[in-house]
Amino acid sequence: MPEDDRRPHTGLGELIFLNAYWPGLSFMWNSLHLIILPAVLLGFVDDARKNTVLGLLTFVGLIVALVTQPASGALSDAWPSRLGRRRPLLILGTLLDVVFLALIATAPDLTTLAVGYIGLQFTSNIAHGPAQGLMHDRVPADQMGMASGIKNLFDMAGMVVSSLAIGRLLSPDDPDARGVITLVAALLLIGLALTVFGVRERGTVAGRVQFREELRRSFRIDLRGHGHYWRLIWSRLLFLLSVYGIQAFAQYYVRDTLPTANPVQLTGDLMAAIVLTLVAFSMLGGYLCDRYGRKPMHVVAAILVACGSLLLLTARSASSVLVFGAITGAGMGVYITANWALANDLAPAGQAGKFLGLTNLATAGAQAVSRLTGPGIDALNGLRPGQNLGYAALFAGGALLSLLSLVWLRGIPDFRRAPAGASPDHTPSP
Repeated sequence: MPEDDRRPHTGLGELIFLNAYWPGLSFMWNSLHLIILPAVLLGFVDDARKNTVLGLLTFVGLIVALVTQPASGALSDAWPSRLGRRRPLLILGTLLDVVFLALIATAPDLTTLAVGYIGLQFTSNIAHGPAQGLMHDRVPADQMGMASGIKNLFDMAGMVVSSLAIGRLLSPDDPDARGVITLVAALLLIGLALTVFGVRERGTVAGRVQFREELRRSFRIDLRGHGHYWRLIWSRLLFLLSVYGIQAFAQYYVRDTLPTANPVQLTGDLMAAIVLTLVAFSMLGGYLCDRYGRKPMHVVAAILVACGSLLLLTARSASSVLVFGAITGAGMGVYITANWALANDLAPAGQAGKFLGLTNLATAGAQAVSRLTGPGIDALNGLRPGQNLGYAALFAGGALLSLLSLVWLRGIPDFRRAPAGASPDHTPSP
């Protein structure tokens, strides 16, 4: 981020409209990945292969997301339109989302469900890349921590509502997803309308966007000149690997290890417990990382997630799972705010869509790789039936990866807000 940051102070109203898209998007993916997709899949595959099929299907979809999001973000950096750079692709991607959501809702077989899911990953990330660039375009450096906190508050609000609502609206015995997916689509469109009409981008100069060239440019980066950004991406990948595996297979973990009559609802309650603490700590993290720096908050986050993961190894009741999950959620809340603020600090001016889209190499990459643990979980569980060795390996590995993520942060500069009464220093400090 340049030393001369001329972006004006951003008011609370604009911060809200900048982030209004995220609750609907979060509601959609949290509902699909954690509750709807695992429940619907049980109607198409046998119990012994459930983790494997879920893992491989979501792996393919997330690879699509990994490629699409940075390419779309880079395209939006130079998109010519009277609506501005970001909003045209945001509108296009979201409207196409509705088509693939309808396909998922009415899928009669596994093949149709897979086409709907993979298509949704493509269209959703056409919108996601440009949406991320809006914050960097509009928010100055000394507000980025708070802006990131609001973004993550909205993200997590969508997760809380979806975890509590979808777990109760979707029957574990007859998981007809048409009603809940209609709700998903409605919330997504409401968020789109608020952002499109509430954020006033300037029109851009007319010209022709060369897709192939922009696609190449989206992955063409001077590694030496932006080495700190790549270290950040590697660190983000390791940390998110530590939590996404737990999220991906939470419903099957609950089904196989805890005595409960409704594993779908208990999974939703678990996710709500995680997300509620995540919301609280993401806002606190925004204040703390503006005041004390981004990197110290990464350390706090890694320790909390490691402790929560190891404690989940010992959980034997629904209440203990909820408490230990909340510890993990606190660490996640601190992390996502501090990490997103640091990513914005390091993103060069004029290329925010591309660079923030590249963080999806870590986000979708971690989600994709974590899904490949599905066959391993099934294999380890099968070695000694009833002992759930696969889930034990999942939690222990998560604790280790969260701590390893700190190694890659060494040498990355950190931004700190100037003390009260002093002029803000926008130069990152080591």
